Amino acid sequence: KEQLCARMLCAEAKVNFQKFRTGQLDANEWQRITNAASTLSNFPIYIDDTTGINILEIKAKARKLLKEIPLGLIVIDYLQLMRSLERKERREQEISEISSGLKALAKELNVPILALSQLNRRVEERADKRPQLADLRESGALEQDADVILFIYRDEFYNKDTPEKGIAEIIIGKQRNGPMGVIKLAYLSHYTSFANLDTSL
Repeated sequence: KEQLCARMLCAEAKVNFQKFRTGQLDANEWQRITNAASTLSNFPIYIDDTTGINILEIKAKARKLLKEIPLGLIVIDYLQLMRSLERKERREQEISEISSGLKALAKELNVPILALSQLNRRVEERADKRPQLADLRESGALEQDADVILFIYRDEFYNKDTPEKGIAEIIIGKQRNGPMGVIKLAYLSHYTSFANLDTSL
């Protein structure tokens, strides 16, 4: 939880995360951190880092929060860390239970749910390492339940000589009510954040 808050703080302040971790900031950067902390403190962000949580626990926490504040978005980081309600023969069956449970919760609360997921290792074995739907780990139910599936790809991660340094591709692998395609963003590694290419400088 503390590391996530620190990354959010640095992204908002546009301050190098590694410099922040070591305390090597100048007066201007400390002021930006202070201003960012003030801004973020007004955001209704709730972070729950309970380990091995299951779908019933998430539903209970979300319903409780909804009684206190409006919910604009629920983020799950990440699906494979969640537990199923009971052990099943295959992990795919457990992920299917979790996926359908999150889908039902989104409909019940009328709140979008953004769920992060691991990829299979076979993506590393291909020449073109851009992720595809089939690369989703325990993917069957995820492909079916999700309205939108997005992948992040940075060529720079695999190819140090790429002309696309500092560029991230957001690959729209599925969109139930819209087109698929690729959107390019600037990846600001020092702040661990993304920006539109024309506003990143």
